[in-house]
Amino acid sequence: MNLRPIPLLLFLFSPFLDAAEKPNIILIFVDDLGYGDLSCYGNETIKTPNIDRLATEGQRWTSFYASGPACVTSRTGLMSGRHSALLKKEPLRNDRSLLLPAMLKRQGYATAILGKWHLAGYPEDFTQTPMHPLECGFDYHFGTPGSNDAPGPPKQTLEAFDKATSDTWKTPLIRGREVVEHPADQSLFTQRYTEEAVQWIEDKKEETFFLYLAHNMPHVPIFASEDFKGKSEGGAFGDVVEEIDWSVGEVRKAVEAAGIENNTLIIFSSDNGPWTVFGPRHAGTAKPLRGEKGTSWEGGYRVPGIFHWPGMIEPGEVDGIGVNLDLYATFATLTGAETVPEDKPGWISTDLTPTLLRGKPSPRTTWFYNPDVYRSGDFKLHRSTRLPTDPHTRQRTPSTRHDPPLLFNLDKDIGEQKNIAAAHPEVVSRLLRELEAVE
Repeated sequence: MNLRPIPLLLFLFSPFLDAAEKPNIILIFVDDLGYGDLSCYGNETIKTPNIDRLATEGQRWTSFYASGPACVTSRTGLMSGRHSALLKKEPLRNDRSLLLPAMLKRQGYATAILGKWHLAGYPEDFTQTPMHPLECGFDYHFGTPGSNDAPGPPKQTLEAFDKATSDTWKTPLIRGREVVEHPADQSLFTQRYTEEAVQWIEDKKEETFFLYLAHNMPHVPIFASEDFKGKSEGGAFGDVVEEIDWSVGEVRKAVEAAGIENNTLIIFSSDNGPWTVFGPRHAGTAKPLRGEKGTSWEGGYRVPGIFHWPGMIEPGEVDGIGVNLDLYATFATLTGAETVPEDKPGWISTDLTPTLLRGKPSPRTTWFYNPDVYRSGDFKLHRSTRLPTDPHTRQRTPSTRHDPPLLFNLDKDIGEQKNIAAAHPEVVSRLLRELEAVE
């Protein structure tokens, strides 16, 4: 880990903040943004100065993971601290009071979600579902039930996305329990969520709040507003990402204007890797990683992870492992929460505050991607791999079993190109034992 010297203030930091010191939390969570889609992660054509500034002034994690390679599995981990593959037969609807927003609400937080939810499926009437955000701890809701590609054409193929207009996708925009636009003008999603976020920050500046800004973009079909359309060197996809970058800048301006910057933790991440099968017009890149959304290669899981909190998080780069489901335990520590679902199946959330606030190595040293893929330290094991769905037919590809498993050293081979299992059978055996212990 490469961090600048940590000020004495952080070494004296108590594991639990006093009520008056609980930070506001703004979690900016975008959809299908790849590890290589931001200039601060190496992109040379898409310009993201506001996100870059957030990274420069905060911690930029280089091994930060989504808790699943797709929308729902990732959000399941984020909102519960529990791994979707380990839930057994206890769905989140059985424990709505233990979800992240409900936990923060008990700690005195005003809570809002702007954007995509995707933990209620697509019920006939989303406004009345028991898994509506207002039933899960949020005070305020404005957004869509799930992804912006539903409901849509029977087969959501590359050809369908090539021909897409905002009216092609009958996606509703809902405020609370009222449908305000159906189908919604998707080119205005980022702009509308940003305007709502700025206003909500102004309205709640005297309170302690949690704002979950969950952008629909850049999930296909992608749309940018007129102010950003055709402006990026990165094409249509770049337009969408640069509008998200503008949104981050507007949120920061609102925090600064409200005078709460020093008491506000801002986190930026993505729900999974890019859906690159749809090509550069519709999707991004995970470079230098291998794979993409829906796969267990690093490109499916490893995403940008940026943490910003002036005076509390010292700027630097962190190469230790972190996962979005770790935010639950981290927020619980920051807010003094005592009730967490650690006795529930799948709970593997790890408190990251030692790294964020005291510059220590990440307490997480392993990551269970799924029952066939596991990382311990620098080594990653694959018992199976899968290619992404076919962009023209949307058929799933069969899994390929590997016996013996594949083994990669991610420190030396971030692109997972050189299988070193034959040279390190003892490492393969150790990781298999660790993986089976998780199961």
